[in-house]
Amino acid sequence: MNSVNDRPGTLEKALKINLAHTIYGTFAEIGAGQEVANWFFRAGGASGTVAKTMSAYDMTISDEIYGKCSRYVSRQRMCDMLEHEYPMLIQRLNAKRGATTTFFTLADTVRARSYRDTKEECHGWIGLRFQTDPGGPSSEIQMHVRLLDDSNARQSDALGKLGVNFIYAAFHLRDDLSTFLQSLLDDLSRKRVEIDMIDFTGPAFAASEFQDRLVALKLVRLGLADAALFGADGEIWQASDVLYKKPVFLKRGSFDPITKLNLDMIERGQAAFQADFGEAARNNIEILEITMHNLLASGAEVPDSEFLARADVLQALGKNVLISTYPEFHRVSSYLARHTQCPIGIVLGLPLFQELFNERWCTDLEGGLLEAFGRLFKNQVRVYVYPMGNPMNGQILGLNDVRVTPEQRHLLRYLIETQSVRALEEPNQDFLFHTSAEVRNMIHARDGNWQSLVPDIVLKQGPWREIGQPVI
Repeated sequence: MNSVNDRPGTLEKALKINLAHTIYGTFAEIGAGQEVANWFFRAGGASGTVAKTMSAYDMTISDEIYGKCSRYVSRQRMCDMLEHEYPMLIQRLNAKRGATTTFFTLADTVRARSYRDTKEECHGWIGLRFQTDPGGPSSEIQMHVRLLDDSNARQSDALGKLGVNFIYAAFHLRDDLSTFLQSLLDDLSRKRVEIDMIDFTGPAFAASEFQDRLVALKLVRLGLADAALFGADGEIWQASDVLYKKPVFLKRGSFDPITKLNLDMIERGQAAFQADFGEAARNNIEILEITMHNLLASGAEVPDSEFLARADVLQALGKNVLISTYPEFHRVSSYLARHTQCPIGIVLGLPLFQELFNERWCTDLEGGLLEAFGRLFKNQVRVYVYPMGNPMNGQILGLNDVRVTPEQRHLLRYLIETQSVRALEEPNQDFLFHTSAEVRNMIHARDGNWQSLVPDIVLKQGPWREIGQPVI
């Protein structure tokens, strides 16, 4: 396994590929110059690698070559580029050098910082279709990146280095997933680039570690991404595509296990969200988020297998799942608002709502608690607060019972009066006093009553079903 110190720099990687004379292909780049191909020209010996480089920068010309599309910086456009360029490469060169060459096509479509300096997100799609053996079948890697530098020149530089790392890793570092992913940021830093989705397909990636959800989790674990989004259909979703111009409804929790109380919160929150926003909230994307740094958790590490087991249950219920590193709610809200300007609804229980007023979650913000709430409620965000049952005395506590400091009471009243925060009334009292934590304690105590507090799918396929069998 290569350590970062053993790996060559960007120019050395490009030169090594050029001098091999066995890796040969096409570069098709749109949006940030031809920064990846440029490294191979700068390294010298580019004739050993570059069959063609092009940039169909004009939209009309792009449509003529790759077909019409609704969004030019999208996964679909990248796929169109690969589908056009790779077969053409094989068709034209296979007879001449197919016996000794592994062919590839790199395609990227990127929205980099413009001179107008708009507030649009700077991001892009990069795809690589390649052979591992001359004459062999192709494999493919598709990747979505966010460019975080504040100038076009810096973003172009980052994209070029990332592209070289990408090609080098595909041909030299694909035997180990962690090494492959970490190498993508060689000569870069996480402050400059986020890789929030990567998809491996083909015979080169038959190993189980390249399974979609494990790869998505690994990106989060390694710090290359802040979140991984899984669709209910089992697919890995890219937020900028799936959430684009869509309303979103989110429930955060541990879901260890998901309970009937959770489902009641979601149902009542959804009803309130759609009543408040009407047509603008219909057909919303419903997401259940599990954070690797749960606000009220002990901080113990949760293995990937546990996250995936919880995700399996949630997906079986028809839910989309977000696994994130966000401890703070304002960061979750910012993540969603980055991808859509439509209404966002967030439902949470009273204890977690109270935690929003804990100032330890905003020590990194210059504006403190006020800035945290400003970020949380940016755009059309509304928080729905579900009551809490006190099992000690049977009392039901609602929004008016929130415990905040006297100074924060004014802020709470403002949030309620502006309807940024709304109380959910009339909870299902059959489940109100049984939180996920209590159900989990019942499972470990082998108290069979827990089974009536969770949906049936938990009993059928959840990781809790074995330890939860009652003692006979």
